[in-house]
Amino acid sequence: MRAEAVQRLAGLGSARADVVDAARDANVDDEHDPEGATIAFERAQLEALAADARGQLAEIDAALARLADGTYGRCAVGGEPIAPGRLAARPTATTCMEHARRHVRFRP
Repeated sequence: MRAEAVQRLAGLGSARADVVDAARDANVDDEHDPEGATIAFERAQLEALAADARGQLAEIDAALARLADGTYGRCAVGGEPIAPGRLAARPTATTCMEHARRHVRFRP
């Protein structure tokens, strides 16, 4: 998982650099040029995807640290074991399902 996240982040960095390089030689005015909005959107989308990949990488690194210190698979809130099925579905989970449900905020 970590290698995939690192690879995805590198690819997004390259894609962003390509968008920036392509726009560098163009006379881009985001406000008046119809292509400017597209370039700005692409750049923002790539930045959002990179932020997501960095977040996933941080979660994976934190899970590896918990594995190293012997706390992996224990709920960070109550200390009880996290169900194997939850860990299989979400290996970076930090809470058991009970505590995860309590902390989910739904908007009306």
